Amino acid sequence: MSYYKAEEVLPEHIIKEIQKYVDGHSIYVPKKPDNRKNWGESTETLSFLEKRNEQIYSEYLDGCSITQLSAKYYLVEKSIQRIIRQKKKK
Repeated sequence: MSYYKAEEVLPEHIIKEIQKYVDGHSIYVPKKPDNRKNWGESTETLSFLEKRNEQIYSEYLDGCSITQLSAKYYLVEKSIQRIIRQKKKK
């Protein structure tokens, strides 16, 4: 997260108004809802997990047990079961 100096980006009257509430403290200003990205949207993590989950489901259909998949992918069995359940629904 980067910081901006209030004096460089805000009009003086707005700074004075903010100082009434948080004089000398840092505050977080959230993005507008329409500017927010979904989790994983700005990285390759989402596609990596989708490919991994497809592989898990494929191996499960080929006869690999949940215990074996759990050990192979370093996930608890409940997570493997959840992935399989989600893939069955699709």
